[in-house]
Parts: sequence; structure tokens; C-alpha cells
Amino acid sequence: MVANRLPVDSRTLPDGATEWVTSPGGLVTAMESVMRTVDSGAWVGWGGSPGEAPEPFEADGMSLYPVRLDQQDVERYYEGFSNATLWPLYHDVIVDPEFHRTWWDSYVTANRRFARAAGAVASKGGTIWVHDYQLQLVPRMIRDDRTDVRIGFFNHIPFPSVELFSQLPKRNQMLRGLLGSDLVGFQRESDAQNFLGAVRKLLGYQVDGQVISVPGLGAAPVREVLVQTFPISIDSEAVSALTEDAEVRERAVQLRRDLGDPHKVVLGVDRLDYTKGIRHRLKAWGELLNDGSIDPHDTVMIQVATPSRERVEAYRQLRDEVELTVGRINGDHAPIGRPAVSYQHRSFDRRDMTALFMAADVVLVTALRDGMNLVAKEYVASRPDLRGVLVLSEFAGAADELRAAVMVNPHDIDELKSAILRALAMPEEEQEDAMRSLRHQVMENDVQAWAHDFLQHLEQSGDPAYGTRPTVRLAGDDSTDPEAFDQALEDFSDVPRILIASDFDGVLAPIVDDRDAVQPDPRALSTLRELSELPGVAVALVSGRALEDLDSHTTMPSSVVLVGSHGAEVGALPPWMQSEVLDSAALSMTPEKEDLLRSITENLRRIARAHPGVEVETKPSAAVLHTRNAKGRGSLNATDSALEYAVTLPDVTVTPGKEVVEFSVVHTSKGAAIDALARASAADAWLYLGDDVTDESVFARLGDRDVGIKVGEGDTAAGYRVAGTDEVAAALKRLSELRRES
Repeated sequence: MVANRLPVDSRTLPDGATEWVTSPGGLVTAMESVMRTVDSGAWVGWGGSPGEAPEPFEADGMSLYPVRLDQQDVERYYEGFSNATLWPLYHDVIVDPEFHRTWWDSYVTANRRFARAAGAVASKGGTIWVHDYQLQLVPRMIRDDRTDVRIGFFNHIPFPSVELFSQLPKRNQMLRGLLGSDLVGFQRESDAQNFLGAVRKLLGYQVDGQVISVPGLGAAPVREVLVQTFPISIDSEAVSALTEDAEVRERAVQLRRDLGDPHKVVLGVDRLDYTKGIRHRLKAWGELLNDGSIDPHDTVMIQVATPSRERVEAYRQLRDEVELTVGRINGDHAPIGRPAVSYQHRSFDRRDMTALFMAADVVLVTALRDGMNLVAKEYVASRPDLRGVLVLSEFAGAADELRAAVMVNPHDIDELKSAILRALAMPEEEQEDAMRSLRHQVMENDVQAWAHDFLQHLEQSGDPAYGTRPTVRLAGDDSTDPEAFDQALEDFSDVPRILIASDFDGVLAPIVDDRDAVQPDPRALSTLRELSELPGVAVALVSGRALEDLDSHTTMPSSVVLVGSHGAEVGALPPWMQSEVLDSAALSMTPEKEDLLRSITENLRRIARAHPGVEVETKPSAAVLHTRNAKGRGSLNATDSALEYAVTLPDVTVTPGKEVVEFSVVHTSKGAAIDALARASAADAWLYLGDDVTDESVFARLGDRDVGIKVGEGDTAAGYRVAGTDEVAAALKRLSELRRES
């Protein structure tokens, strides 16, 4: 667990000693019970006080690892960028966000500190779960150092629309930070869709349903990140069990007695935050009293406003406004000896909070924007008597689940007033029906189920079915044992129906500066022709080159399938191949895509003109920036310019390779092409030879009987490695011999 706060805060006692008390906030409330059930878990977070962090310690059965934040970090990273920039922006700009570059610098520094602490604690192959908006750079930072761990991120607050998120300076860095995760979770479906839209529009990454393809750089393969909705919940059984405690039950009775035994008690419980709609709620309550719709002798409102971020100006201003409004309402309407609004600006422990929920006839949750709002669920869990009414804002995440509540638009004061009156007048039978439905939802879907669901999806994110990053089977220049390699070829040759496929440049032909002057190895081409004539053998060349270009350099017979442009172009097929399989996967150009491609080509040519030696190649569905012949630092600068341009293209697949960056207006990959070819040829297994980053999409799909051969150096998901084109020709010759013998 990596969160901004530990589940406990340090408190200095009068004698100078330090004690640890439970931290405030919904995240701690939700996760504390989860962490107690983990066999081997650690919680990394800030202890709540600026200065040096204490040594790791145990508390309530949890291993806690404090992270240091100094006073400047608290002011700039936490109060500044997190709570005066991100929080208002992510909550629909209810107040104006502030942007300061020094705050961003501190945010980066603090995130790196959390990332290093988590990376040092996590065991090899472990799982790291990062939480909330304060730590959105942490997943990428962890991944840069720890490629062996699974990383999940859960956002507890809303994620804004693309239009609002686009206002954020450093927005792309924020998205890339989150995409260091294997799984990104949100409270509501709308939040997940907003995030996917931001990635698509601002980064230009391919989004297929809930899966984002994150292009790898250098030798890194394409990673796929799953985006999912996981509505958080509470420890429902623990809350419900408190209602059976005799002291808690007596406390609930005493609370009503202290209020003068009113006929109805209405309760609001919130952090003192402008997103919670407290001002709207008080305005509605004041108008109901002014209208005479509510008699303050019969009905009392309790407003609990837990102190929050009181060093931030917007929160100080909010407190002044709320307290002024409460004072005005009480001055105008409170009977002698009884408030019209009992205002409590302090924290309550769980037992007292449960007593408050048991004492309340109506609970108002009127958030203007909220990730979930666990108060709504805590109230439901506190009412096993099936009494009470929940008035719930449609802008709270809980509204997606708690449909039996009285739904309200808190921005509409008249509607809010009507909802309060309806709740106060609701018959007991109707209360029971609604509360029974609400309790079924809350009790069946508790925080344990939420955490289990998230962690199960995170665990499965390593499964090829979820399209996660391929395993690095060979690192650097690790060579393959010759005997093991020969045995693999021998085993493969015995498979009844096989597909043999290969990349072209760097595999069948050495890389040259002039792409038009390429000279494929005649031995390799001759062997592939021979293999294509053998029974049960299908042969294909799968290249990033355009189909016409590939054909002119190979002059292969019709028995060899040519696939160009990373799968976007497919040549003639042998009559025995199931052409409809490939046809169904064909990606045609549209007039809109042709216009887009022309625009991309012109922009890449503009980049090329600024960097001598850089060239632009055009294909039927793609444009490619080639930087191999660039002068000086031109290759790096041109590549950076191309990738910066790529973030403006929401529907374009951008694939960096060896001194190339390809912009494709249709979503293609060599891996998808091999899948289609294997199905079309009814192959029982396939063998593929490749040398580039783009070939990793093939190696990522290796099955138990398939053979992946990396040509040259670099980390790869292939199981075997050969040095160059000479070794490729020898391997194909050996395979031909074995197949003829079988």
C-alpha cells in the first residue's frame, strides 16, 4: 500500500512522548480493515507531521513505513499542488485551481520519495497498490526501477472531463505517471471514460475498449494497461455490529435527549470541504425554516464538519461562510435552549459516529462532486432496524449503487428542499423498503469485496488475456544454448501444421542506411520458398515496409504470404488459406483517415526539414519518420519532436522503433497479423523471427508450442536469440532439413 497518509498520525503528548492515533479520511477508513487481512503487507505513507520520518514500526498488526515530508513539501506538494491545483480541477472547478511551477517541482520530488520507499520495501515479484491523486506520478517512477512488480493505482476522487483536465500544466506527465500501472481503477464509469478520453486525445495512445496500448521506447515492448471501475465500500459488518453495542445504543438515545427529544433529527456529516455542498444544504434548511415548512421545535439539524486542510485559503473561507450561515439560522429560528442547527466542527470516533447515524431520521449527502462518499454507506450499514432515509446527491459516486435513496440535484435548492420534506414525511413502510434495498447493496459489497476484486484484476493483469507487458525472457545480449535451440527447432518441425513467419529488415536482410539499397540474404529467401512448398507448412513475411516495397525486394512466389505496413496490407493468399479470416481483420482507409494521413505526413516533413538527414516514408496507411541518417543530435531531437506531435493525435497509433517513429492511422500490429495468419492457415504452432521493438507484439503472444527468435541484442519476450542474418539463414536451413525428415 502506498498512500499519502499512514493509517495513523503522530501526536505529541504533554510530556514530549509520541503516540499514534487513527488518521482521518475515507481512504484510511476503507483500507485499514483490508490491510489487517493481508498475510504479508506494508503501508508506505506520510506520518502527518513535517520533519524527519520515524523508523518503520508495527501498529495494529500492520507494518508501517513512514515517508519524510518537510514543511516546504507540506506547503507545496500537499497543500499546494495536490489540494489547491488538482483537487479543485478534479472536482469540476467548483473553486478555481491555482497553478505554480514550484508546486509542481515539489510534487515531483515528493512522488519520487514515495516511489523509492515503496520500491525498497516491495519483495521481488510483489504487488504495489498506489492510492489517490497526491501520488499520480508514483506508478511510472516505481516501474522505472522495479520492472518485476505488479503496480495498481486507484483514484479515490473523480477524474475530470478532457476539457477540464487539459487545463492542467504537465498534464501529459501526469497521464504517463498513471500509465506506469498495470491496472488503473476509478470509482465511476464516467471517471474511467474521462481518463481513457484524456489518454486518447492528449497522448495519442491506442485505446481498445478498456485497454490502453502504451508504446514502449527503445527495447521496451508495448505495454497494455487495463482501466476498470471499482466502486469502493466500507467495512459493513464492523459498522453494523457496532449498532448492537449497548453503549452505542444508549449514546444514540442520549443524543436525541440532549437535543430535547425532537420529533425528527436530520444529519449531515462531511469534511469541511467546498465539494460537499454544505453551503447549499444550509441554504435549503434556512429557507425551509423561513417558509414555515419545518418547525424548529419539532425538527433539529446536526451538521458535523470535520476540520480539513485549514491552511488552504479556500477552506478557511469556507469555514467562515458556514459558521456565519449557521449563526444566522440559529439567531433567526432556534428556540431557547435548542439549536435549529447543531454545528459540530470536530472529529467523532467511529462509535460516536455510529450513534449519530442511529439517532438520525434523515441523513443528507449533498455533495456537489464526490468520488464515492462513504458517509452514505456508513449510514446504511448503521440501520439494521430498516429505519431512516438517505437523501443522496446524484453527483456522488455512491449514487450509481444506492439507487433506492432519495436522489437530488444539490445545485437546485428548490429540489433539495422538496427532497428534505419528502424524506421527513416518508412512511415507515416505504423507509423499510428503501433501506432493505440499500442495505443489500452495502452489506453484500463491502470493502473486503472491493479490495479482493481490485487485487484479483491486478493479479490477472499479468495474464496474456489481459494484454499486459510481455515477460522479458532474454535480457541484453543473452545468447541461446545451441543444443537447446536445435532441440526447439526439432520439436517444432514435428508439429503437424506450422506457420513460419519472419520480419524482413534486420532479419532476412542486414540493416543499411539507404533503405532502397537493401540486399536480402539469398540463402534465407531460397529456403523460405522451399519451406512454403512442403506439406502442412505456411510461410509469411511480415514487415513494416509497404507491401509493394516488400514484394519488389523479395520477389516471393504466391505460396509465400506477404504482409506489409505491420499488418495493414496483405498480399495474395494461397488458395488453401482461409482468406475470410484475414479479410475480416482487414483495416480499410476512409476519406477521413486519408485526410489525417496527409496532415501527419506534412507535419513529419516539417520536422524532417528542421533536422538534416531525417527522412519521411509514406505508406498506404502510415507515415514513418526515419532518423538513421540524421546529423549530430538530430536523431534524438527529431524523435522528441515527433513524439511531442503524437500527443495531439487521438486516433493514431504511434510506434517508435530503431531510429524510426511510425504514425499509423489504422490500428495494426505484427502480433495481430500473426494471430490472423495462424488462424487462416489452421496452424497448430508458429515460429517467428524478428529484430525490432515492433516484433515484440508477436513474441508477447507466444504459446506453449510456438517459437520466438530474436535477431540481435536487446531485452525480448522471445525465447531464443541468434546474432544476425547469417544465423537466420542457417536456422531456416536446419528447419527445412528437419521438416523433410519428419
